[in-house]
Amino acid sequence: MHPPTSTQEDPYVIRTDHQGIATLMLNRAQQFNALSQAMIAALQAELDAIAPDPAVRVVIIAGAGKAFCAGHDLREMRANHHHAFMQDLFRRCGKMMTTLTQMPQPVIARVHGIATAAGCQLVSMCDLAVAADSARFATSGINVGLFCATPAVGLSRNLGRKQALEMLLTGDFIDARTALQQGLVNRVVAADAIDAEIDRFARSIVAKSSVAIGMGKQMFYKQLEMGLDAAYQYASEVMACNMMTDDAGEGIDAFIGKRRAEWKGR
Repeated sequence: MHPPTSTQEDPYVIRTDHQGIATLMLNRAQQFNALSQAMIAALQAELDAIAPDPAVRVVIIAGAGKAFCAGHDLREMRANHHHAFMQDLFRRCGKMMTTLTQMPQPVIARVHGIATAAGCQLVSMCDLAVAADSARFATSGINVGLFCATPAVGLSRNLGRKQALEMLLTGDFIDARTALQQGLVNRVVAADAIDAEIDRFARSIVAKSSVAIGMGKQMFYKQLEMGLDAAYQYASEVMACNMMTDDAGEGIDAFIGKRRAEWKGR
């Protein structure tokens, strides 16, 4: 899963597709796949291309080299130390992060090495995450006088408040097992088993109806921001619409007839 050490001439993100699964590998190993302006732009472009493509059913985000992602490029930030640059950087990063939740395909983070600051944010904003047992996570900006405000958005929507604030206020690392217990990742496996585990995870999703997955993912994130009554009203309408799809009719008929469903994606 780890390509040779990248150079500045190599693409920032390498995309590979196989049987409905698109893997996007962050490809700046020497910079620990930092989310520079160029990296964010490259990842945004790939996500924008994938979102409307019905052939892609699942997206995996991975990192080349020794780490998943070490957050923003601090050298680039210091070299462009003015407010307009910072506003634009964080706006573009925020758009990329929300794209992960808005696109219809489920997105799985493949985490090894470290995922720090905005790299930890990236894990939190993916729909699912599988980590190597040696992976470590931190929102370490506080160690250099910078509260990880944008990573806090994703972190606080995955962890409990006190667990999230502990990471944000101390900058200390947590290990993969702690990340699993606190809800930041779904699976923790040995490093040499991570690709097989993600493949099983992804293929379980690919085997389901794409229209149900897409409607369901959109519903899940939208209802989180609603009050209870509004959430139930919205979910009821989504479920009624889902029941009217060809795939729901096919799935129910297949279940009753004890046969395998043939999904049409509509």
